[in-house]
Amino acid sequence: MTKPELIKGVLFDLDGTLVDTAPDLVQALNLALADFGYPTKSLVEVRDAASNGSLALVNAAEPHIDEAEKTAIQQALLHHYHQVNGDQAQLFDGIAPLLTHLCELDIPFGVVTNKAARFARPLLHRLELAHLMPAIISGDSTTQSKPNPAPMRLAAQQLDVHCNRILYLGDARRDLEAACNSQMLGGIAHWGYIANNDQAELWPHDYGFTTPIEVIELLK
Repeated sequence: MTKPELIKGVLFDLDGTLVDTAPDLVQALNLALADFGYPTKSLVEVRDAASNGSLALVNAAEPHIDEAEKTAIQQALLHHYHQVNGDQAQLFDGIAPLLTHLCELDIPFGVVTNKAARFARPLLHRLELAHLMPAIISGDSTTQSKPNPAPMRLAAQQLDVHCNRILYLGDARRDLEAACNSQMLGGIAHWGYIANNDQAELWPHDYGFTTPIEVIELLK
């Protein structure tokens, strides 16, 4: 395993790792559900699906409706999300000090997300993070998305750090598979949207972190 002092770059998944976006996503979901006459859902009921994309949220809310209806609700969700993106989103506890620590160590950092650029970039600008990141790779930045290694390798190029010197933090299986596939160090963000039945301990990983502060401790 790469020694912590040899970690020269850090990349984050966006939803559920860097930023708690579930409140905005669930608000958009509920607006879409209301459009189609379905009951709204509480944040607690569907929060764990927030890392897996808009269709996963619809599936969590209404698993038994037909696929065409799910797709229609998904499109309505995306429309509403464009309006509420960033309204309630905030950094997870401990992320701000972690980013400050990375800046102090002169370790470049960025984002690799499957979220489309039209949502990811405005959110990062609204949180005043975009200017700190030499790499912001969205789901449509490359022809293939995580767990394919293509977006990970593009991010490594933009950080100007070799993949095996980069720690990638994520809260979904595909995140850790993407890290493994690109020969990055994989760190499970246990503070994120991980359900009890996800069996995260079975995902490929080098590290598991309960809080972002533990990442600071590793880098020290």
